[in-house]
Amino acid sequence: MSSLAARASGEVSLETVGRRAEARLVFARGGGATVLTRQHVPYPFHVTRVFRLHPEAPDLASLYLQSASGGLYRSDHLSLAIEARPGARAFVTTQAGTVVHRGGPLPTRQETRVGIGTDAFLAYTPDPLILFPGAHLNVTTEIEAAPGARAILTEGVACHDPTGRDLPFDRLSMSLRIADPAGRTLVRERSALDGEAFTAAASPLGRHRAYGTMILLAPAEILPAPRLLQAEADAFGCLAGASPLPNGAGLGLRLLASDGGRLSAGLEALARLAFRALSGCEPSRRRK
Repeated sequence: MSSLAARASGEVSLETVGRRAEARLVFARGGGATVLTRQHVPYPFHVTRVFRLHPEAPDLASLYLQSASGGLYRSDHLSLAIEARPGARAFVTTQAGTVVHRGGPLPTRQETRVGIGTDAFLAYTPDPLILFPGAHLNVTTEIEAAPGARAILTEGVACHDPTGRDLPFDRLSMSLRIADPAGRTLVRERSALDGEAFTAAASPLGRHRAYGTMILLAPAEILPAPRLLQAEADAFGCLAGASPLPNGAGLGLRLLASDGGRLSAGLEALARLAFRALSGCEPSRRRK
C-alpha cells in the first residue's frame, strides 16, 4: 500500500510517523575571525546570525540554535552536525530547553555529531531536554576530536509533568562515542533509564529529577581541577562527580539536580569556569 493510500485508509506505518531532518553548521577561520561558512538548517531547526560577544576575543563566533516547533514529538528523528575546522573558535547554545512530548513504540531520536579540528575550540551547551510524561527518547552523541582540539559539550534531561501529577517519562537511552580522526574509539558509553524506576521512591537517584553531563576535551595541563568543578556545582545546588576520561581524552562530569532549573544553573556555571580555562577569555553572558 502506498503512503498516500495508507493515510487515506488511516493505516499509517509506525515508520512513517514523525519528522526526519538534519541540520549542519560549519565554522572555519578566515580573515582573522571565525565565520559560519555553511549552514543547512531545515525545519524545525533555526539559527540566529553570528554574534561577536567577546571584545577581548573578536575572532570567537557565538550562535543561538532555535526550534521553530513546539519540541520533539513521537518518532521524530532529528540530527545536528557541527564542525569547527582547524583554528576556528565557536560557541553554540540554545535559546531555551526543548520539550520531549509523549512518545510511542518507536523512540524519538536526537543525534548530534561534532567534529573539532586541530587547534579549534568549540563550546556546545544546549539547555536541558524536558521529558514530559510518556516521552520515549534516544539520544546519540558522536564526537571526533583532532590533536590540540578543545571542546566543552553538555547535555541534560529533566522530568516535568505539566499536570502536576508527577507522572514519569517512558524511557531514555543515551549513547556517547569520542574518537580521533583515524576513527579510533577513545570513549564509549551507553545508558538506559526507565521512567518509573527513575522517579520511584526506591530510585538510586533519590529525589533528583534532573541529570546532566559535561565533556571537556583539552590537554591535561589546562583542564580545570575536578575539585574546583565539583565545588562550583555544589554552590548551585547540584551533586556532581568529575573524573578523567579514558585514553587521556579529557574530563567527564555527571550532575544530579532537584529540577531542570537548578540543573541549567549548575551546567551554566560549570561551562563558564571551563570556558575561561579552555578559551583563554571570559565568557560573556548569554541572554535567553
